[in-house]
Amino acid sequence: MCGIAGLWAHSHHPETMARAEKMADAIYHRGPDGRGFHVDPDNSLAMIHTRLSIIGLNAGDQPIFGRDSDGTGGMVLTANGEFYDYKRIRGLLRTDGYDFNTKSDSELAIKLYHKHGLDFVHQLRGEFAFAIFDEAKQQLILVRDRFGIRPLFFHNGPAGVFWSSEIKAMLAHPEVPRELDPKAQLHQMMQVMVPGMTLWKGIEAVKPGHMLIVSKDGDGFAVEERRYWDADFPLDGEHDELPDDEHIENVRRALVESIALRLEADVPVACYLSGGIDSCSILGMAAAIQQSPVKAFTIGFDDARYDETSIATEMAEMVGADQDILRVSALDLYGKNFEDAVYYSERTFYNTLGVAKMLMSKHVTDAGYKVVITGEGSDELFGGYAQFKADYFLHDPAYAETAAGADMKERNKIFSGSVLAEQTISHPAFEEVMGFTPSWIQPWMLVYERVKPLLSDEFLAKLDGYDPVAAIAYSLDRTMLDGRHVLDKVQYSWIKTMLEGQILNWGGDRVDMANSLESRPAFLDHHVAELAMRIPPSVRIRDGVEKWVVREAMKHVLPEVLYKREKFAFMAPPAHTSEEKGREIDKLLEKWLSSEKIAEHGIFDEEKLRASIAEYKQSDDHTANTRKDIILNHAIALHAIEELI
Repeated sequence: MCGIAGLWAHSHHPETMARAEKMADAIYHRGPDGRGFHVDPDNSLAMIHTRLSIIGLNAGDQPIFGRDSDGTGGMVLTANGEFYDYKRIRGLLRTDGYDFNTKSDSELAIKLYHKHGLDFVHQLRGEFAFAIFDEAKQQLILVRDRFGIRPLFFHNGPAGVFWSSEIKAMLAHPEVPRELDPKAQLHQMMQVMVPGMTLWKGIEAVKPGHMLIVSKDGDGFAVEERRYWDADFPLDGEHDELPDDEHIENVRRALVESIALRLEADVPVACYLSGGIDSCSILGMAAAIQQSPVKAFTIGFDDARYDETSIATEMAEMVGADQDILRVSALDLYGKNFEDAVYYSERTFYNTLGVAKMLMSKHVTDAGYKVVITGEGSDELFGGYAQFKADYFLHDPAYAETAAGADMKERNKIFSGSVLAEQTISHPAFEEVMGFTPSWIQPWMLVYERVKPLLSDEFLAKLDGYDPVAAIAYSLDRTMLDGRHVLDKVQYSWIKTMLEGQILNWGGDRVDMANSLESRPAFLDHHVAELAMRIPPSVRIRDGVEKWVVREAMKHVLPEVLYKREKFAFMAPPAHTSEEKGREIDKLLEKWLSSEKIAEHGIFDEEKLRASIAEYKQSDDHTANTRKDIILNHAIALHAIEELI
């Protein structure tokens, strides 16, 4: 795990090295174990790498160099992430005459590119974001993994092409503009981003499963975007129809392989452990594979309604894990910790879970660990979210006439106002693109409806009638939706938006790497994903039981209480749930939503915002207050982010 950055300019600047060092400084936390630079005046190129050493501890420095078979045409690689199964692939390449200069898995990319050209990405397995400069072809290739587990951003402007693992590294260069995008600010207020969008104008995220091919084009640079992988669900009725036992065994086998690959490192590997079946399954299988106690880290909250430590502890005891519980209080979730989470995430967040996870990553690294295996991705691939079940029950003919799930909202009412909508709402763009408005976006549409009246006339004028919900709907590839089962449609739409923009951002890489911790989500191995997508919806969700096939595959390693437990959203207690939290968020409101700040940023109408906050403080409506908590979290972060980064 590392950080990368770089620039390919029109002409070499004498300050290039000094500027490259500032870019590296901005992502020091991603790679405190070392840094490397390749500055090439002839090509007006700079490539930057900050290293977190996990594999090949003493022989994995980057950049990594390669040449064509005739010894000419240099190639340069900087990579962030992990390529799994690398020893087997290295062996195959050696039989083809390729020599390796390091013990690092990263060197695979440059050898495979040399052998296969741009098709090399199909040979890569893992979580990665990397850059290769091909001098002979005068071509830069930027690649991001299939789900966007590792971040990668780029800017193509008058000074040239810039890229980096985090936007702050590009903003450290004086020729990268810092102007915020009002449309992106609006999206962040409603939580859901359009794929590729960032808060800054002219700075985009490389989309998951995509590569950018950059070449000189006259006085500028041409950027070709190429999709090499997508979550390709089969047409409805064309899933793999197998006996249940085969589906169960296939899932078990795929997960064992994925977890075993992610246990490989030259440093100790731990697990994150909550009270959900995903992280518990990971821990159970890791313990069986290692046949020795696994270190398991759990977050505990000071509100029993949101706390899962008792179930996590039962799991840890069952497999003999060495459990370490970090207790997080109200004081921990706000103040500077809140601001730091915004700084590292480079976006707003609706819930302080990201703050808690950032604190956990520090706790883990303080305990001497650099790597954790996590459970993200299981819900996305196996139908785990309550919102997915709601659409399955509502729109699948097999469930539409039954009472299945009728009491689901009652069981999950604590999440009403956040991840579950308290009322049904639709949008014509989603009706057009998907045939229905998915339940997962409805709560965020309700957030948007409550935000709109608070916006200033000045800010609304900048938006010029922009519809963020339509923009999200129309960003989806209809060829990947048409003819698919309703469950596949909702999973696909979530994977393309919320998984990358939320789960893997302020819930994953960004807050983990804030403290130099590499997280490895085993369910998001693309071999596991491609298997999951071919499993019939009725096997993913069976008789109202979400992730049924995963439960059955992991039944032998799960406590009975967990095997039978319904999915419970993992989030931190919102601010309104205690007076102490209320006092802490008030301090942030006073600092970042002062009259001066509101006037300076021009996003909100101060009078309307103050009235909304006053109403919030007088209300005891949990659902309404949860939604107001979301709006306040976003508003604080939007006012803070420009100053923090």
